[in-house]
Amino acid sequence: MDSGTVSGIITGVLLVIFVGIVFWAYSGRRKKDFDEAARLPVDAERRDEKDRRNGQ
Repeated sequence: MDSGTVSGIITGVLLVIFVGIVFWAYSGRRKKDFDEAARLPVDAERRDEKDRRNGQ
């Protein structure tokens, strides 16, 4: 095997890993987790505002 073959194999493996991660990230099972993570900044802002109103 020469270096071109090894590079091709590594590229193919990395491509398969990348596609797997993309499918994992966009799968329906992950939607709830990502929606929850997307709300974190807003929820933290609301908590901070509530704490300021309560004098904490």
